[in-house]
Amino acid sequence: MVNENVLTVSLEEFGLSKYEAQAYVSLISKGTVSASELAYYSEIPRTKIYPTLLKLENKKLAIISKSKPIMCTAIAPEDAFDGIIHEQINKVNAMNSLVSNLKKASEESRKTRGSEEKRYFHVSANNVLSQLQTMIEGSKSSIKIMTDQWGFGLLAECKDQLVSVARRNLDIKILVSPSQICSEAYRKIPDGIEIRASEITQNCFMFDETELLLVNNDNGKGAIFSSTDILASNQEKVFASIWKIAIKTKALADMTKTEAQEIYKIIKTVNEIGLTYILNATMVSKRPESDIFKLLEKNGISFKSKSLDDVIEIMDAIVQITCSGHVNFEANTKNITVESKLNSGHSLPWVSILDGCLQKQGYKTRTIYQSNSNKGEKVHIKIIKN
Repeated sequence: MVNENVLTVSLEEFGLSKYEAQAYVSLISKGTVSASELAYYSEIPRTKIYPTLLKLENKKLAIISKSKPIMCTAIAPEDAFDGIIHEQINKVNAMNSLVSNLKKASEESRKTRGSEEKRYFHVSANNVLSQLQTMIEGSKSSIKIMTDQWGFGLLAECKDQLVSVARRNLDIKILVSPSQICSEAYRKIPDGIEIRASEITQNCFMFDETELLLVNNDNGKGAIFSSTDILASNQEKVFASIWKIAIKTKALADMTKTEAQEIYKIIKTVNEIGLTYILNATMVSKRPESDIFKLLEKNGISFKSKSLDDVIEIMDAIVQITCSGHVNFEANTKNITVESKLNSGHSLPWVSILDGCLQKQGYKTRTIYQSNSNKGEKVHIKIIKN
């Protein structure tokens, strides 16, 4: 059975008053009735029924008899609303035409200015965390993140969401500032998510290469950019270039923050100025290993108090990070092997430091370099005697 109340409300949306809608629905359901009967069925006050009928008649929705008692009949819906329907269709068509013309004018204006307008959404500081959690949970294929110390702390509060997406095998990469390696926030990031360190000065969260969340660490406010081809593409390129040269941190995960920071400092020093320093020292100095130690000490890094095992552990982590290799020590044969999956002498700076540490501790060594274009390179350090 048709709900008469629903019909009444719908007629009101077409412009009829409440009484007019009630009267018309009652006429449709009861057929020809007297004015007093219509007042009863439609629950319209008797003093209002006649003015209501006159309005329906003027709108060509009802017929009122001239006899006494006054009888009234509804005009069939298909006849009564045909004009209204066409009027509404004409209004919709006119509105569509207006919107099309406005859109065309807007596009022509942007072409003249040589620019295209893009929209973004502001996120208040109080809602940034919940928004970040929602966007992580809703990711379908990839998440790429660049964070400073403040942003990394925010990300650490999304541990549950990161665990959830990690189980779905999404491509998740995180770039953090070096000070955050092995920090409390670092420990909260689930296993299996790759983290690299570089000098990061922004908080940018990228999802599925189509959505960006940028957060201002000064006030905690954020902005969401969705399907922004140019911005997303630019941030992807920025991320990729930093990621390529950023320092891997997996080998440092089980260390203390102090140990991890020291290793990062060694790598940074050697990568930035050490390689040139070693090359120059090799040409002008009789003891280039000693010179590299001077460089490290000048930058606050000392191996004097470290045992052989400590040095090998440090060098092993460094070679894992920089060369995807390992440092192996065979106690029986007194051999140390430095393996690198990269060729062209990538492991030699670390071999030089390791060999220098051995000599400072009174060991005499002999070094043999082997290179295989398909498998990388190996350097064998043979300890001759103590």
